[in-house]
Amino acid sequence: MAIDTRPPTTRTRPSPVRRTGASRDPERDSGRPARSLVVALVLACAALMVVDKAGGDGSPVDPVRRVVGEVVGPVQAGVSTVVRPLVGLPGALRTNGALRDDVARLEAENADLRNRLGKAGYDEQRLAQLEGLRAMAGDLGYALVPARVIAIGAAQSFSSTVTLDAGSDAGLRPDMTVVAAQGLVGRITSVTAHTATVLLIVDDSSSVGGRIGESLELGFVRGHGHLGTDDRLEMELADRNVVPKVDQQVVTWGSEGGSPYVAGVPIGTVGKVYESVRDTSYRAVITPGVDFTALDLVGVVVPSGTKGRVIEADGSFP
Repeated sequence: MAIDTRPPTTRTRPSPVRRTGASRDPERDSGRPARSLVVALVLACAALMVVDKAGGDGSPVDPVRRVVGEVVGPVQAGVSTVVRPLVGLPGALRTNGALRDDVARLEAENADLRNRLGKAGYDEQRLAQLEGLRAMAGDLGYALVPARVIAIGAAQSFSSTVTLDAGSDAGLRPDMTVVAAQGLVGRITSVTAHTATVLLIVDDSSSVGGRIGESLELGFVRGHGHLGTDDRLEMELADRNVVPKVDQQVVTWGSEGGSPYVAGVPIGTVGKVYESVRDTSYRAVITPGVDFTALDLVGVVVPSGTKGRVIEADGSFP
């Protein structure tokens, strides 16, 4: 039988493990005030508030408040002076943007007003010409098709003509009378669907039967082919013994069937009278009523009832 000769060993119990809370970081906690200090400061603030409230107007905290105000007030004012422009910068930028928008809007409005003002005179003249044509239609007793002058005949053509923006589609045809608000313009010589060519009475190939308004003496009015200050006409009377008078009005005596000229259209006034020794007759220089260098809106005499935009004989216009 074997005998165990080893010395007896003592069994030691494992020491109980002591659990502790989460470990604290000394570096992290070094910047934090102690909890007791925070509590003390809160209590002190509460005590001061109670003392200040209980003291009323004679609060013992007033001297401290004044000292703090005298020390901190200038600092606050200086900081406010420095910070105010920076704080107001976004608002200033928004304000400048709004001002730029206002300036752009006002400039656009001014441009529109200048444009309207520039066109006001033109629009007034067009309206006056239209009213003149309505009055002319009523005086003559004929219907008129209004048309605009869109071109003047080339100088190389050796004729005084203009082109209108109305043609056969508007009821126009050759040998129709063309008038303006001031008087006779000429007659149509040719038409297309949308245009018409007018021979002016100042052309040297033009001859219009005229009548002196007061004496009813007949004669022929001929042009000299000049526009502007030289756009004069001459009238030779049928009765060579009649002496025209200055400022007498001359009107058309009319053609058969009203073509190419209707009766009673003003041509102009007698500006000067001279005697032709060779022909033993008198001639009158006629000042036209129409300014042929400023023609714009004219009217073409058409039969009453013509379809389209027509100024009727009573002056009505759609």
